[in-house]
Formats: sequence, C-alpha cells, structure tokens
Amino acid sequence: MSYAGPEFEPPQNRRSRRRPLVVGLAALVPGALLGWLVYEAVGAPGGPGGTAGTAGTAGATRTAAVASPAPTAGSPSAGDDDKRPAGSPTPVPSTASAPAAAPRGPLTGKVVVIDPGHNPGNFRHTAEINRQVDIGTNRKECDTTGTSTNDGYTEARFTLDVARRLRTLLQQQGATVRLTQDGDRPWGPCVDERARIGNTARADAVVSIHADGSAAGNRGFHVILPASVHAGAADTRAIVGPSRDLGERIAGNFVRVTGSAPSNYLGDGTGIVTRKDLGGLNLSTVPKVFLECGNMRDSKDAALLTSGAWRQKAAQGISEGIVSFLRG
Repeated sequence: MSYAGPEFEPPQNRRSRRRPLVVGLAALVPGALLGWLVYEAVGAPGGPGGTAGTAGTAGATRTAAVASPAPTAGSPSAGDDDKRPAGSPTPVPSTASAPAAAPRGPLTGKVVVIDPGHNPGNFRHTAEINRQVDIGTNRKECDTTGTSTNDGYTEARFTLDVARRLRTLLQQQGATVRLTQDGDRPWGPCVDERARIGNTARADAVVSIHADGSAAGNRGFHVILPASVHAGAADTRAIVGPSRDLGERIAGNFVRVTGSAPSNYLGDGTGIVTRKDLGGLNLSTVPKVFLECGNMRDSKDAALLTSGAWRQKAAQGISEGIVSFLRG
C-alpha cells in the first residue's frame, strides 16, 4: 500500500480488522517507512524541496498560533500570522510599517501651532462663519471664506498645503506640531477658537498662514504682529515683544529662501505690519504672528502661490524663521 501524505491523495479506506494482525503489521511497517521517506524528501520543513510553509498539520498550526505573540501596533495582523507557515520564524516588522520614533533635533520639547487660514469648506457654511464672536476690542465674524486667484485657486487650499509642508519640516527638527485644522472638519474653527488652540497647547510659537486679496499690482508678503491690546478678554501685552521677534525672524528668512520681496503696499517696505483688529492675535496668550505670503489677485504673485515648488520654499522660509526664534 502506498503512503498517502498530507500533500497527496486522501488515505484509502482501512483494511478490515478481520484480517490477521500479523498481515496488518507486515503491510504497515514498510508503508510507514516509505511514507517517512517521502515526507522527508518532499514535505519536511527545511528539507530538500520543502518550504517552511506547506507541510503544517492542524496541531502544528495551533502550536504556532499559541507561541506567536499577539499582534501589536506596527506588527503583522493576526490574519497575516495565520497565513504564515507552521514552524516558520515570526517575521520582523519592516521599518516602513513600524511606528517611527519621534526625531530629536534643535526643537525637541518645543510646541508649534500652525494655523492654516480659513477652511476649504467655509463657503458651504455661511451661517456658521458669519456668527459674531468676541475678539476683545469688539465683535467680529467667526471666520471668512478667504480669497482666491483669478483662476479660482483658493486661499484655503493654499494655506492648508503650506501648513502641511511646514509641519513636516518642523517635525524633522524635533518639534511637536499641531494644526488648528487639517481639512478634518467641515468649517472653521472660529478665530477665537483658533487662538484658544494655541493657548491651550501652551505653544512656544504660533503662525497663522494666509494670502492676501489686494488689487493687481500690489505684490509681496507681509507679517502681521499683535498690537498691545488690553480690553475685555484680550490682553496681548506679554506677547508683543516675543511676537515681534518671531515675526522679524520669519520675514528675514522668508526673503532669503523664497526670493520674494516685502509688500510694496503695506509696511513701508519692511514687510512688518501691526494690527489690533484680528481676533486670532488679540486673544492669543502665546507668541503669534500672521503671515500674508503674497497677493492672490496679482498675476505675478499668483504664479508663485500656485507653484508647488514655491510653496515648499515658503514652508522652508517660515520653518527657518521659527527655528531661529525658538533657538534664541
């Protein structure tokens, strides 16, 4: 009788027990020996022609399942383990799937909040964004839709893209980075909530990213600093000095990295403007500035703002300004 191993045809029906025991034993011994030889040559794990994955039995599978550790974050799932051949070693998770350790760098321990101005979904929620909120000096609408280029590229899309690029650069420097919104909510947040996010995080620096909607011919960037305000819920007196330092460092690095010039219509050529009518600045208790990266309504500035390569330079310039400020 030929041996029927687990990878061949199913075993034949047992011979009748009425046969003499001696005849059964005589047939079984050579058959078992032949089966062992076939198993060693074809199906044994690690044997010639065999792989670690094709010759498991139900018992071996159960043993491997018990011996294998429960899946953890970054490790193969239980389903993947079930597909692993019985008796094979537990695979080491690849570096691509394993959670990466937070990089250490000059900003390790620092918290930066990035505020992408407006929200791509604001235009669908006009009632919500038009609601008035208290900004200390007066009341103002919760948020606006922002501006756009003449070809329809919106400020909200621009600010979110730059914010994400900036987050990556700052995280590479070791910073803990939080965005006030990441395209993860239908509208907002309101300007008072944007300030509150930075305050609650006890951020070491907050940068609100925008693009202007001025007349054609008006070109360049400008940084908006908080004025000294002490009214209602607003008190910026403690952050006026450090915010100016932050803004000036960003302005200098922005010029150097992007090649863009300071605004030719605001700030008297310095690219620095101070305002007391912006709730995101008035209500901040941590160093914070706004950056208007260019004028979306000017065709030459719009060509820059719609360029991915230039947006990467913008993020780099902002990042280097923040690093300079936080390192002192």
